[in-house]
Amino acid sequence: MVSAAAAAVVAAGIVAPGAPAGAGPAPNGVQRSLDALVRDDGVPAALASVTGRDGRTRTYTAGVADLDTRAEVPVDGQVRIGSNTKAFNAVVMLQLVGEGKVGLEAPIDTYLPGLLRGDGIDGRAITVHQLLQHTSGLPDFAEGLDLVATQRRYFEPRELLDLALARRADFAPGAKWAYSNTNYLVAGLVIQKVTGRPVGEAITQRVINRIALRHTSFPSPGDMTVHGPHPRGYFPEQAGGPLRDFTEMDPSSAWAAGAMVSTNTDLNRFYRALLAGRLLAPAQLAQMRTTVPADALGPGIRYGLGLESRPLSCGGVYWGHGGTIPGYRTRGGATEDGRAVDIAVTTVPAGAAAQHLEAAVDAALCR
Repeated sequence: MVSAAAAAVVAAGIVAPGAPAGAGPAPNGVQRSLDALVRDDGVPAALASVTGRDGRTRTYTAGVADLDTRAEVPVDGQVRIGSNTKAFNAVVMLQLVGEGKVGLEAPIDTYLPGLLRGDGIDGRAITVHQLLQHTSGLPDFAEGLDLVATQRRYFEPRELLDLALARRADFAPGAKWAYSNTNYLVAGLVIQKVTGRPVGEAITQRVINRIALRHTSFPSPGDMTVHGPHPRGYFPEQAGGPLRDFTEMDPSSAWAAGAMVSTNTDLNRFYRALLAGRLLAPAQLAQMRTTVPADALGPGIRYGLGLESRPLSCGGVYWGHGGTIPGYRTRGGATEDGRAVDIAVTTVPAGAAAQHLEAAVDAALCR
């Protein structure tokens, strides 16, 4: 969920944490990719899960779980999954669309009258569809957050929304595409209004429990802990500075846009189930997979409704989302034929290191 401004503080030159430890068979292309992320790019730990067409999963690790104790990385450890949360959020919203409780082309004022008002911002002109596809023009509240200073601060969703509404709209609704966490903040508020329940509860009941994601959760208010076995997450206070332990944090600063915790294997299960039609009716899955160009994310990347399509070097595409939050980055997704890969690292890589992470996903899916 980290904004472009926040991600920019992550610099190259992080000291590599030492010899990698592998949890999967090696030498292997996936293992070599993880080892290189630790050795050459300086991420403290890297974890991967690779699921084949037959549904069998292999897990891999490299690096250390804790820079102080040098503990081993737990196999398939839990991590904060950042903006992968948006895909879960979008699934719930599209389920409500399929049930006739939400209109995809309905204006936000239908559900939250008067909430979205500001300079160039009018909830009567912004639709649910535009929220989910990042074409609303709403400015990104994350651009106004000091994520280091607010590591343990609790935010009400309305506080985050006010940060966005204090700024002018980025563009007229529907005019173009631009990623904004505010879209999914508002989507979470719509879900709460329509269901009468917290968005985390809706995600848990409608997605997590439905496909038995046993290591996935939406944190309760005030919960700053990753509860299962996990590697610690690190984030520099300033560009080029030392890494700070960011494992314990209040994820309310991300909320419905990026607060969730999961494992690589659970993320593979989620994206495979989604593409297989186990979470959405065919009409809503087709809507989710109807994309627009998202060139700001990279060449050939397209954005649907909470779902990205990314080209593979071996042909075709994979579908996923990825996520970034201080301390962790996850990348991956699933293909039409049932392959799935997710890789997590325990800092927020920038520059070449970030590209190497993306390349590791591509290599794992194309092997």
